[in-house]
Amino acid sequence: MNDRLATVQRIVAEAGIDATARELPDSTHSAAQAAAALGTEPGAIASSLLFLADGEPLLAMTSGRHRVDTDLLAAQIGATELTMATAKHVREITGQPIGGVSPVGHPAPIRTVVDEALREYDTVWSAAGTANSVLPLTFEQLLSLTGGTVVRVNDH
Repeated sequence: MNDRLATVQRIVAEAGIDATARELPDSTHSAAQAAAALGTEPGAIASSLLFLADGEPLLAMTSGRHRVDTDLLAAQIGATELTMATAKHVREITGQPIGGVSPVGHPAPIRTVVDEALREYDTVWSAAGTANSVLPLTFEQLLSLTGGTVVRVNDH
């Protein structure tokens, strides 16, 4: 098991959450790829997007069925500027690659928001630290694990 995946699994277990991360044979880099590999719809994929909100890292766990309206999200979190982090920033801040960013397992805690649209699914699937790993969680487990705040990231 990859070290990043093992770290994510350890954190989940220590949080008292009964969920097992697993590696898939193919890449789950995009929500569409992950959904196809898991036999689910893209909306059940909890995509991890790293933003800089007024220069501070913000991890947005969003439903794979839509794009983030950055103006809407910025307004909800009280940020004047919200920009996507570069691949270099993602690796430095999360310790994980784009397409494999888990909701946990980062070198330091990251302020996290969770897309309310994920509430519609019995199981949401996030990356687990690598580009071909997934972690099944309920919406409530995702909130508990991340200490995240529920937000609306898109009006559509």
